[in-house]
Amino acid sequence: MQRTSYKFKVKDISEFKKRLLQWAQQFEIAVWLDSNNYDQKYSNFEAILAVDAVSKIKTSSENAFKQLKKYQSEVNDYIFGYLSYDLKNDVEALTSSNFDGLHFPDLFFFQPKKLFFIKGNTVEIKYISAFENEIEPDFKEITSTKTQQPTTNNQIQIKLRIHKDDYYKKLTTLLNHIHRGDIYEANFCQEFYSENSTINPVEVYQNLNEISKAPFATFLKLNDNYLLSASPERYLKKEGKHLISQPIKGTEKRALTKKADEKLIAALEQNPKERAENIMIVDLVRNDFSRFAVKGSVKVDELCKVYTFEQVHQLISTVSCTVKNDIHPVDILKNTFPMGSMTGAPKISAMKIIEKLEETKRGLYSGAVGYFIPDGDFDFNVIIRSILYSAAKKYVSYSVGGAITAQSIPEKEYEECLLKAKAMKQVLLNELI
Repeated sequence: MQRTSYKFKVKDISEFKKRLLQWAQQFEIAVWLDSNNYDQKYSNFEAILAVDAVSKIKTSSENAFKQLKKYQSEVNDYIFGYLSYDLKNDVEALTSSNFDGLHFPDLFFFQPKKLFFIKGNTVEIKYISAFENEIEPDFKEITSTKTQQPTTNNQIQIKLRIHKDDYYKKLTTLLNHIHRGDIYEANFCQEFYSENSTINPVEVYQNLNEISKAPFATFLKLNDNYLLSASPERYLKKEGKHLISQPIKGTEKRALTKKADEKLIAALEQNPKERAENIMIVDLVRNDFSRFAVKGSVKVDELCKVYTFEQVHQLISTVSCTVKNDIHPVDILKNTFPMGSMTGAPKISAMKIIEKLEETKRGLYSGAVGYFIPDGDFDFNVIIRSILYSAAKKYVSYSVGGAITAQSIPEKEYEECLLKAKAMKQVLLNELI
């Protein structure tokens, strides 16, 4: 489908981004992706907005990848959307029977009428050509849109789906599986939630983004369902025949001074438990890539490199390969999904065990949000450090997890979960400093 492209220069890009997100709220479907100018090698744009669906696909997990493959091939245009964690049931003979307070569709993608790409102080607008006469009026409307003023405190009471003692019991069960050799690593997650609660999604997202400044931040609106994400993790990016994955495993808190921070970075780099967690997942990603990579092309470009974010330090590895000519881009996703950093290893055994021990259906959490461009290249994040909100059900949810290995100490794992949950809790309870 033909698109018409216009470029505009903007003086205050930060203010424009706020106005653009506010303007986007008039549409039933919107995806906003923001890198927050985080210093990384593989970014094409600083921010993207996609709104106003021309066509869309919404499915359960059954045959989801087959339907996505058909949709992506036929549309042959930009499509934006998400893969929920429960698409594992399409990839393997698995089920999801845990409690779900949100009920997001398992898979959703749409072809946007209106697209905005931001790089530096340039905004490139790409509309489907039949609607090109709307570009200039929309741009004027955006620049005059008023941003929201802060509202009163959210009336929210956060509850735990798994209480501390139960968490310790479940981790003991998980460690028994590891000691028996059933698995050697599993990502175990728990949900924090609030019922009968109403929040302002734009305001909560902007507050979360302000204190996190994550490279894969996302605001997704699907009618009255919202994803407000401050994700630091890339799942998968395809550019031509080049494919990269950047799994995160290994977390350390930030310090108040630069000197203390440097000590924590050095300790994290050398921490044998955290490195072991990361290396296990790197091996899993390499194994996934070997299914479709040109022989001998799978490489580990970075192993256990420390990346620093506003809230935490993380160990991130970068794995790459050259993709064979005859593989469809959707099949690449299917062959690597769900991402190893959110499952464990061996992957299928880990998914079966965590399904039994977790209390909540993960849904979007630990799935992926991203987009395809017309030639089939794509970029997807990992949905972590995220708030999920159903306005219709008045249900707010955020989940956190950690990699459990033979060296795991339940008390330390619980502390790490609270550290990862800190930003979400702060913005929901208006505890911003």
